[in-house]
Order: sequence, then C-alpha cells, then structure tokens
Amino acid sequence: MTDQVAAFKLALGNYPTGVTVVTTSHETKPIGLTVNSFASVSIDPLLILWSLDKNSQLHSYFTNASHFAVNILASDQEHLCTLFASKIPDRFAQAQWSTSSLGLPILHDTAAILQCKTFQQIDAGDHTIFIGHVQDITNGQKEPLLYHRRHIGQIPKSFYS
Repeated sequence: MTDQVAAFKLALGNYPTGVTVVTTSHETKPIGLTVNSFASVSIDPLLILWSLDKNSQLHSYFTNASHFAVNILASDQEHLCTLFASKIPDRFAQAQWSTSSLGLPILHDTAAILQCKTFQQIDAGDHTIFIGHVQDITNGQKEPLLYHRRHIGQIPKSFYS
C-alpha cells in the first residue's frame, strides 16, 4: 500500500459515519451488505447515494436491481453490521426481516429505512455510485449506529449533554 493510500484511509477512517445495510432482491432471494458510504444528495427530488466496490460478489445484483432499501442501523444492531459485512452465504437467516410493500427485504427495528428506485449508477474508479430516488421512508425511534476509526458503536450519552 502506498503512503498516499494509507494516509487516505487514515483520514477517512477519522470521519465518523452512520452504518447501513443496503438490500435488494434477486429472483425473490434477499441480498444485502453493510455500507457506510451513504449520503443525501437532493431534496427535490429526494435522492440518496451509496457506493459499492466493483469486486464485491454482490455488485452485479445491485447493478441489475431496479430498487433497493437503505436500512439505517440502530445503535443496538452492531451484530447486523458484522453479519452483513461477513461472507456468510445466507445472512438473512440470522436476521429479523420482512418483505416490504415494494418487494424489498427490510430489517426490523432499525433507526430508519429508505426504499429507493434506482435513479442513476455512476462509474467511479474501483466503485460504482448508486443514486436512489426515495419512494418510501420509515423512521424508527432509535439512535443510529456509528463507525469511526474502524470501531462501531453508539453516540456517547455525553454528546447530548
């Protein structure tokens, strides 16, 4: 690894982000993976983005999907972050989930869920950026899970003081 790549990873690892599991379906089979490269794009229309490494085994499922869901994990869902970041073949067998009215696999008890129609895909180096047009929003009552310096956890209570 070059010094520039190491410095890049260190700098971005020092930027705290939320943790999501992005899901879709392929021939009724649920597909999902942990993603922290998630951001809002536009209010009018409602657009969000996330990115995926082109070498991911799940890349083709998402490039061919017309819809996907962004499940924003709650602070007590660290196990789902780890599960969907793993190579376990049937991750959904170990998670509580259901199929939404839009036909997408959605996880239970999350901080929020954004169900999206694929709006655009952008080639970006070794990743693809997926832009989704938000079709449905579900807000939970839980605090979000955070990722910072290769650690996952909740917002410290002192943050609210």
